[in-house]
Amino acid sequence: MISEFKKSAIWAVTEGHHPGNSEMTSTPASPPNLLRVTDATAVGPAIRARRREQSLRIDDAASLSGVSVDLLSRLENGKGAVRLDKLLAVLDSLGLALMLGPKDHPGMQAASRPAVARPQKS
Repeated sequence: MISEFKKSAIWAVTEGHHPGNSEMTSTPASPPNLLRVTDATAVGPAIRARRREQSLRIDDAASLSGVSVDLLSRLENGKGAVRLDKLLAVLDSLGLALMLGPKDHPGMQAASRPAVARPQKS
């Protein structure tokens, strides 16, 4: 389940970068589209945005990922649990990766955190 990873996971766009590349061993000044995931609901909007960037309809993206349209819709909307293998299949098909590392690593510190909605004062 995604929730097992919510405190230490970082989800990143991997446009040509692989863990073994020397480009990834140093911390870039401005990391490309990195998002620190602090709860399961942050993953869905990022997946939807990436799918739309690629001009993919949800049914086409689901087919490419080998998952059902229902599962992809639930994932994008943050509804219900999704098995890790299914999440990884969706991320891979969209050119995304899930990375884990220590919170205090400079690469993790450089990742942006999703905006947190603050309650409005009346």
